[in-house]
Amino acid sequence: MTEQEQHETIEDSPVGWVAKHIRRYVESDGADGGTFHGIPSLLLTTRGRRSGTLRRTALMYGRDGDNYLLVASNGGSAKHPAWYLNLSADPTVEIQVGAERFAGRARTATGEERVRLWPVMTKVFPTYARYQKETDREIPVIVIEPA
Repeated sequence: MTEQEQHETIEDSPVGWVAKHIRRYVESDGADGGTFHGIPSLLLTTRGRRSGTLRRTALMYGRDGDNYLLVASNGGSAKHPAWYLNLSADPTVEIQVGAERFAGRARTATGEERVRLWPVMTKVFPTYARYQKETDREIPVIVIEPA
């Protein structure tokens, strides 16, 4: 994040349980909230594609070497989640994993890379496989490369 971005207000997810998870994560500097029901979780901050506002959400993640993996499942919905649309418009993101915060660049895995990474993420959270069956869209796997 730039120095200017460090002074901007960040809007947390309006979804009640997600907002509560984010608060625990932030208030404890990552000591509480690093897992969600036993699954590793991180905080992702994107820039709103229409508003320009910084937006933060909590997401389960996996790893591929030094990279962080996310799944834009939106619970199997027919539409992509807002955070995915935001990072598609501006791939510069910030993530917090535990107490560590750092900038990254997000991209959607495609082709053989997605085929390789999808089982990594269904191992982290097996329900992703069910979500994929419930929607006609291909659920994106996002790779975040630390800056």
